[in-house]
Amino acid sequence: MRTHIVNFIIKHPHQPSMAVRSKTTSSQYVASRSRDPVLEKLMDKYKHLFKVIAIQDLILANPKNPCVSLDFLSRLSQRLHLNRGAAAFLRKYPHIFHIFYDPAKSQPFCRLTDAAMEISCQETEAINASLPVVVDRLLRLLSMSASNSLPLRAIFKVWRELGLPDDFEESVIARNSHLFRLCDAHEPNTHVLKLVDVSPGNRFMASVENWRVMECCKQDCSVERVEMRYSFKHGYPPCMKLSKNFRAKIKEWQRLPYVGPYEEIGEKKSSKAGVRALEKRAVAIVHEFLSLTVEKMVEVEKISQFRKWFGIDLNIRDLFLDHPGIFYLSTKGKRHTIFLREAYERGCLIEPNPVYDARRKLLDLVVLGSRDWFNGESKPRHSLNCKEAEFQEEDNCQDDDF
Repeated sequence: MRTHIVNFIIKHPHQPSMAVRSKTTSSQYVASRSRDPVLEKLMDKYKHLFKVIAIQDLILANPKNPCVSLDFLSRLSQRLHLNRGAAAFLRKYPHIFHIFYDPAKSQPFCRLTDAAMEISCQETEAINASLPVVVDRLLRLLSMSASNSLPLRAIFKVWRELGLPDDFEESVIARNSHLFRLCDAHEPNTHVLKLVDVSPGNRFMASVENWRVMECCKQDCSVERVEMRYSFKHGYPPCMKLSKNFRAKIKEWQRLPYVGPYEEIGEKKSSKAGVRALEKRAVAIVHEFLSLTVEKMVEVEKISQFRKWFGIDLNIRDLFLDHPGIFYLSTKGKRHTIFLREAYERGCLIEPNPVYDARRKLLDLVVLGSRDWFNGESKPRHSLNCKEAEFQEEDNCQDDDF
């Protein structure tokens, strides 16, 4: 029977796989998903940006002398996935990295260009200006945990995604001791971040509720209130064919009641309806988690660190694949990254924020590559909207450093 199922997936790669999920392995399920060309194109740029950010962090690790030797980077080439070597990678991005020779140390070094340093400062300023928002994000994350606590190591994994400052232990946690408390965990050298006030009055409203209110207020809203009460916004890749049976299952799932991410779940039910409600609650938790991130995206491996603490007893990667109208999974760049579909349009955030805007400028320089570079000087490039940037990115998206 398994052979027939696998053959079906190979022959019909764009069919929704909800009906055949239990008969396939996780890797086959990932391979059979419908691709979204716009988000795949965006992720193709991000896979180069991640390498740039890794080198940028090494350069900025020493604020007094923000530079790093090429010899040091060369030793890290394999870990940084620089298959052609550090020097070759740096030369591909002259708008970001400047290579110079230090006669005192008799070796070449690398620093950020003025343009890249300015973008880094803009991002830092945006993060510092949004500290109240950062505090709210941490409060919400902790409130989704059944114990109102999370391991500090898991938060470290997603500090950039949450827009936390690199010294957030001091600037956010220690300075808000009336909200957060760090405690020793059972394991040595590990800490747990806990909420100080866990009273019921601190419950939050999930982001999906805002969409439901807006939909209900529309004059042309054709969705019944019973369905809208538990619905999520759906959107599918253009190549994905939705069968009549699949649409019926989605409509049934939309009506399914569930306990929200900030509500106490109570006793878990082992009935079929109870299991489905728990699965929908897991969708709601991950949806809320992604909505709290700066770029509405996160690596699957990172969000998996929170699975036990959020009470999710499911394979989280399969959870994303089971709901392609809500989430999109990309495997570009040797990593599995999940996007919140409703947050994106034409490869850009629909509702950008200052931290995202600064990071997008760095992504623009990555896409620009070595173009518009004359006599060692960068030709100024002002911020472009997504439509304008599309015309300037084609030549630089392909990279053999992968």
